[in-house]
Amino acid sequence: MEGKIIKGIGGFYYVKTKDEIIECKARGKFRHKDMKPMVGDNVLINVSNGKGVIEEIFDRTSELIRPTVANVTQAFVVFAIKNPDINFDLLNRFLILCEYNNIKAIVCLNKVDLASEKEREEIKNKINDIGYDVLFINAKEGIGIDMLKERLKGEETVLCGPSGAGKSTLINTLINRTHMETGSVSEKIGRGKHTTRHSELIEIEEGYLVDSPGFSNIDISFMDKENLRYSFPEFEEYNHSCKFRGCLHNKEPQCAVKKALSEGEINEYRYNFYIRILEELQEGEKYKW
Repeated sequence: MEGKIIKGIGGFYYVKTKDEIIECKARGKFRHKDMKPMVGDNVLINVSNGKGVIEEIFDRTSELIRPTVANVTQAFVVFAIKNPDINFDLLNRFLILCEYNNIKAIVCLNKVDLASEKEREEIKNKINDIGYDVLFINAKEGIGIDMLKERLKGEETVLCGPSGAGKSTLINTLINRTHMETGSVSEKIGRGKHTTRHSELIEIEEGYLVDSPGFSNIDISFMDKENLRYSFPEFEEYNHSCKFRGCLHNKEPQCAVKKALSEGEINEYRYNFYIRILEELQEGEKYKW
Protein backbone atom coordinates (compact mmCIF):
# COMPACT_ATOMS: atom_id res chain seq x y z
CA MET A 1 0.00 0.00 0.00
CA GLU A 2 1.02 3.62 -0.41
CA GLY A 3 1.63 6.15 2.35
CA LYS A 4 3.68 9.10 3.56
CA ILE A 5 6.50 9.03 6.12
CA ILE A 6 5.47 11.39 8.90
CA LYS A 7 8.28 10.62 11.34
CA GLY A 8 11.56 8.74 11.35
CA ILE A 9 13.74 7.92 14.34
CA GLY A 10 16.16 5.17 15.32
CA GLY A 11 15.88 3.36 11.99
CA PHE A 12 12.08 3.18 12.19
CA TYR A 13 9.76 5.12 9.90
CA TYR A 14 6.15 5.87 10.72
CA VAL A 15 4.09 5.78 7.55
CA LYS A 16 0.61 7.25 7.39
CA THR A 17 -1.64 5.31 5.06
CA LYS A 18 -5.27 5.97 4.28
CA ASP A 19 -6.44 4.24 7.47
CA GLU A 20 -3.60 4.07 9.99
CA ILE A 21 0.02 4.78 10.92
CA ILE A 22 2.35 1.81 10.41
CA GLU A 23 5.82 1.37 11.88
CA CYS A 24 8.20 0.41 9.08
CA LYS A 25 11.80 -0.51 8.40
CA ALA A 26 13.52 0.28 5.10
CA ARG A 27 14.83 -2.34 2.69
CA GLY A 28 18.61 -2.67 2.66
CA LYS A 29 18.64 -1.87 -1.05
CA PHE A 30 18.25 1.83 -0.22
CA ARG A 31 21.62 1.83 1.59
CA HIS A 32 23.27 0.35 -1.47
CA LYS A 33 21.70 3.08 -3.59
CA ASP A 34 22.91 5.68 -1.07
CA MET A 35 19.30 6.78 -0.68
CA LYS A 36 17.84 7.08 2.78
CA PRO A 37 14.10 7.50 3.36
CA MET A 38 13.15 10.98 4.58
CA VAL A 39 10.21 12.42 6.47
CA GLY A 40 7.78 13.61 3.80
CA ASP A 41 8.62 10.81 1.37
CA ASN A 42 5.72 9.18 -0.43
CA VAL A 43 6.41 5.46 -0.27
CA LEU A 44 5.16 2.01 -1.18
CA ILE A 45 5.13 -0.41 1.76
CA ASN A 46 4.51 -4.09 2.36
CA VAL A 47 2.75 -4.95 5.63
CA SER A 48 2.83 -8.23 7.53
CA ASN A 49 1.59 -8.83 11.08
CA GLY A 50 1.14 -5.11 11.66
CA LYS A 51 4.75 -4.25 10.72
CA GLY A 52 5.77 -2.68 7.46
CA VAL A 53 8.72 -2.61 5.08
CA ILE A 54 9.39 0.30 2.75
CA GLU A 55 9.73 -1.16 -0.75
CA GLU A 56 9.86 1.96 -2.89
CA ILE A 57 10.42 5.70 -2.49
CA PHE A 58 8.59 7.78 -5.06
CA ASP A 59 10.23 10.74 -6.80
CA ARG A 60 10.64 13.83 -4.62
CA THR A 61 9.50 17.29 -5.67
CA SER A 62 11.88 18.93 -3.18
CA GLU A 63 14.50 17.93 -0.64
CA LEU A 64 15.76 19.90 2.36
CA ILE A 65 18.69 19.01 4.60
CA ARG A 66 17.97 21.24 7.62
CA PRO A 67 15.40 20.14 8.57
CA THR A 68 15.68 16.84 6.71
CA VAL A 69 12.35 16.60 4.92
CA ALA A 70 11.12 15.80 1.42
CA ASN A 71 8.28 17.08 -0.76
CA VAL A 72 7.84 20.40 1.02
CA THR A 73 5.65 22.57 -1.24
CA GLN A 74 5.50 25.78 0.77
CA ALA A 75 7.56 27.84 3.22
CA PHE A 76 6.46 30.48 5.68
CA VAL A 77 9.49 32.80 5.71
CA VAL A 78 9.25 34.27 9.21
CA PHE A 79 10.91 37.57 10.14
CA ALA A 80 10.22 40.00 12.96
CA ILE A 81 8.99 43.27 11.48
CA LYS A 82 10.93 45.13 14.20
CA ASN A 83 13.30 44.46 17.08
CA PRO A 84 15.39 43.68 15.12
CA ASP A 85 14.55 45.50 11.89
CA ILE A 86 14.30 43.32 8.79
CA ASN A 87 17.61 42.45 7.17
CA PHE A 88 16.54 42.42 3.51
CA ASP A 89 19.74 40.72 2.33
CA LEU A 90 18.98 37.86 4.71
CA LEU A 91 15.33 37.77 3.63
CA ASN A 92 16.37 37.56 -0.01
CA ARG A 93 18.75 34.69 0.74
CA PHE A 94 15.87 32.71 2.21
CA LEU A 95 13.68 33.55 -0.78
CA ILE A 96 16.23 32.35 -3.33
CA LEU A 97 16.79 29.17 -1.30
CA CYS A 98 13.05 28.48 -1.48
CA GLU A 99 12.98 29.11 -5.21
CA TYR A 100 16.05 26.92 -5.75
CA ASN A 101 14.31 24.08 -3.89
CA ASN A 102 11.05 24.53 -5.82
CA ILE A 103 9.21 25.71 -2.71
CA LYS A 104 6.57 28.46 -2.77
CA ALA A 105 7.50 31.21 -0.29
CA ILE A 106 5.12 33.38 1.75
CA VAL A 107 6.68 36.11 3.88
CA CYS A 108 5.26 36.21 7.43
CA LEU A 109 6.17 39.32 9.41
CA ASN A 110 5.89 38.69 13.14
CA LYS A 111 5.51 41.21 16.01
CA VAL A 112 3.22 43.28 13.77
CA ASP A 113 2.10 45.38 16.75
CA LEU A 114 5.57 47.01 16.89
CA ALA A 115 5.19 48.76 13.50
CA SER A 116 2.96 51.62 12.45
CA GLU A 117 0.49 51.23 9.60
CA LYS A 118 2.75 53.34 7.37
CA GLU A 119 5.78 51.16 8.15
CA ARG A 120 3.79 48.01 7.47
CA GLU A 121 2.58 49.35 4.13
CA GLU A 122 6.08 50.37 3.01
CA ILE A 123 7.56 46.98 3.83
CA LYS A 124 4.62 45.14 2.27
CA ASN A 125 4.94 47.07 -1.00
CA LYS A 126 8.68 46.44 -1.12
CA ILE A 127 8.18 42.67 -0.82
CA ASN A 128 5.08 42.53 -3.05
CA ASP A 129 7.10 44.35 -5.70
CA ILE A 130 9.38 41.34 -6.13
CA GLY A 131 6.47 38.90 -6.34
CA TYR A 132 5.87 37.57 -2.82
CA ASP A 133 2.81 37.62 -0.58
CA VAL A 134 3.16 39.23 2.85
CA LEU A 135 1.13 38.25 5.91
CA PHE A 136 1.29 40.21 9.17
CA ILE A 137 1.14 38.15 12.34
CA ASN A 138 1.76 38.13 16.06
CA ALA A 139 2.48 34.52 16.97
CA LYS A 140 2.16 35.06 20.74
CA GLU A 141 -1.19 36.86 20.51
CA GLY A 142 -2.61 34.65 17.73
CA ILE A 143 -2.98 37.58 15.31
CA GLY A 144 -3.08 36.42 11.69
CA ILE A 145 -3.09 32.72 12.59
CA ASP A 146 -6.39 32.04 10.80
CA MET A 147 -4.89 33.51 7.60
CA LEU A 148 -1.93 31.16 7.90
CA LYS A 149 -4.15 28.15 8.50
CA GLU A 150 -5.99 28.93 5.26
CA ARG A 151 -2.63 28.78 3.44
CA LEU A 152 -1.83 25.38 4.98
CA LYS A 153 -4.62 23.58 3.14
CA GLY A 154 -3.34 20.96 0.74
CA GLU A 155 0.30 21.97 1.30
CA GLU A 156 3.34 20.53 3.07
CA THR A 157 4.69 23.59 4.84
CA VAL A 158 7.99 24.35 6.56
CA LEU A 159 9.01 27.45 8.50
CA CYS A 160 12.27 29.23 7.81
CA GLY A 161 13.88 32.43 8.96
CA PRO A 162 16.55 33.75 11.34
CA SER A 163 16.82 32.80 14.99
CA GLY A 164 14.62 34.90 17.26
CA ALA A 165 11.98 35.62 14.63
CA GLY A 166 9.36 33.55 16.45
CA LYS A 167 9.29 30.32 14.40
CA SER A 168 8.96 27.98 17.38
CA THR A 169 6.23 30.12 18.95
CA LEU A 170 4.38 30.16 15.63
CA ILE A 171 4.51 26.36 15.29
CA ASN A 172 3.22 25.94 18.84
CA THR A 173 0.36 28.35 18.13
CA LEU A 174 -0.55 26.75 14.80
CA ILE A 175 -0.76 23.21 16.13
CA ASN A 176 -2.03 24.25 19.57
CA ARG A 177 0.54 21.93 21.10
CA THR A 178 -0.75 22.23 24.66
CA HIS A 179 -4.13 20.90 23.55
CA MET A 180 -2.94 18.17 21.18
CA GLU A 181 -4.77 14.85 21.30
CA THR A 182 -3.01 12.02 23.09
CA GLY A 183 -4.90 9.11 21.51
CA SER A 184 -3.45 5.83 20.25
CA VAL A 185 -2.09 7.37 17.05
CA SER A 186 -0.25 10.09 18.92
CA GLU A 187 1.16 7.59 21.42
CA LYS A 188 2.38 5.33 18.63
CA ILE A 189 4.68 7.95 17.15
CA GLY A 190 5.67 9.46 20.50
CA ARG A 191 3.97 12.79 19.98
CA GLY A 192 3.95 15.05 23.01
CA LYS A 193 7.48 14.03 24.01
CA HIS A 194 8.90 16.97 22.16
CA THR A 195 12.54 16.47 23.09
CA THR A 196 13.65 15.09 19.72
CA ARG A 197 15.35 17.22 17.09
CA HIS A 198 13.95 15.05 14.31
CA SER A 199 11.41 16.45 11.88
CA GLU A 200 7.83 15.29 12.05
CA LEU A 201 4.81 16.01 9.89
CA ILE A 202 1.70 17.15 11.73
CA GLU A 203 -1.62 16.91 9.93
CA ILE A 204 -3.34 20.28 9.99
CA GLU A 205 -6.00 21.99 7.89
CA GLU A 206 -6.02 19.23 5.23
CA GLY A 207 -2.25 19.60 4.84
CA TYR A 208 0.97 18.96 6.74
CA LEU A 209 3.16 21.22 8.85
CA VAL A 210 6.80 20.28 9.43
CA ASP A 211 7.12 20.21 13.21
CA SER A 212 10.66 21.49 13.50
CA PRO A 213 12.05 24.92 14.37
CA GLY A 214 12.56 25.34 10.64
CA PHE A 215 15.66 25.90 8.61
CA SER A 216 17.87 28.83 9.48
CA ASN A 217 20.88 27.64 7.50
CA ILE A 218 21.49 30.05 4.62
CA ASP A 219 24.57 28.52 3.05
CA ILE A 220 24.26 28.96 -0.70
CA SER A 221 27.65 27.58 -1.73
CA PHE A 222 26.01 24.46 -3.19
CA MET A 223 24.04 26.51 -5.71
CA ASP A 224 25.09 26.53 -9.34
CA LYS A 225 25.87 29.97 -10.80
CA GLU A 226 24.25 29.02 -14.12
CA ASN A 227 20.98 28.20 -12.35
CA LEU A 228 20.96 31.13 -9.91
CA ARG A 229 18.94 33.27 -12.35
CA TYR A 230 16.03 30.81 -12.06
CA SER A 231 15.75 31.60 -8.35
CA PHE A 232 14.61 35.15 -9.19
CA PRO A 233 10.98 34.95 -10.40
CA GLU A 234 11.09 38.48 -11.85
CA PHE A 235 13.79 37.33 -14.31
CA GLU A 236 11.65 34.52 -15.69
CA GLU A 237 10.18 36.30 -18.71
CA TYR A 238 13.61 37.64 -19.72
CA ASN A 239 15.89 34.65 -19.08
CA HIS A 240 15.64 33.30 -22.61
CA SER A 241 15.45 36.61 -24.48
CA CYS A 242 19.12 37.56 -24.19
CA LYS A 243 21.41 37.54 -27.22
CA PHE A 244 23.70 34.90 -25.74
CA ARG A 245 22.44 31.53 -24.57
CA GLY A 246 23.39 30.98 -20.92
CA CYS A 247 23.61 34.71 -20.26
CA LEU A 248 24.34 35.34 -16.57
CA HIS A 249 22.82 38.85 -16.77
CA ASN A 250 26.06 40.40 -15.61
CA LYS A 251 28.61 41.68 -18.13
CA GLU A 252 27.15 40.18 -21.30
CA PRO A 253 25.96 42.59 -24.04
CA GLN A 254 22.33 42.73 -25.21
CA CYS A 255 21.04 41.20 -21.99
CA ALA A 256 17.24 41.26 -21.66
CA VAL A 257 17.37 41.41 -17.86
CA LYS A 258 19.68 44.45 -17.86
CA LYS A 259 17.43 46.09 -20.44
CA ALA A 260 14.39 45.47 -18.21
CA LEU A 261 16.37 46.89 -15.29
CA SER A 262 17.13 50.09 -17.20
CA GLU A 263 13.43 50.42 -18.06
CA GLY A 264 12.37 50.04 -14.42
CA GLU A 265 10.75 46.63 -14.92
CA ILE A 266 13.15 44.93 -12.48
CA ASN A 267 13.88 46.17 -8.97
CA GLU A 268 17.41 47.63 -8.79
CA TYR A 269 18.05 46.40 -5.25
CA ARG A 270 17.12 42.84 -6.23
CA TYR A 271 19.32 42.96 -9.32
CA ASN A 272 22.28 44.23 -7.29
CA PHE A 273 21.62 41.48 -4.76
CA TYR A 274 21.64 38.93 -7.60
CA ILE A 275 25.03 40.21 -8.78
CA ARG A 276 26.47 39.96 -5.24
CA ILE A 277 25.32 36.35 -4.93
CA LEU A 278 26.58 35.53 -8.42
CA GLU A 279 30.01 36.94 -7.56
CA GLU A 280 29.96 35.01 -4.27
CA LEU A 281 29.35 31.75 -6.16
CA GLN A 282 32.02 32.58 -8.73
CA GLU A 283 34.50 33.32 -5.96
CA GLY A 284 33.63 30.02 -4.28
CA GLU A 285 34.34 28.12 -7.50
CA LYS A 286 37.98 29.18 -7.30
CA TYR A 287 38.42 27.04 -4.19
CA LYS A 288 36.67 23.92 -5.47
CA TRP A 289 38.89 21.08 -6.58
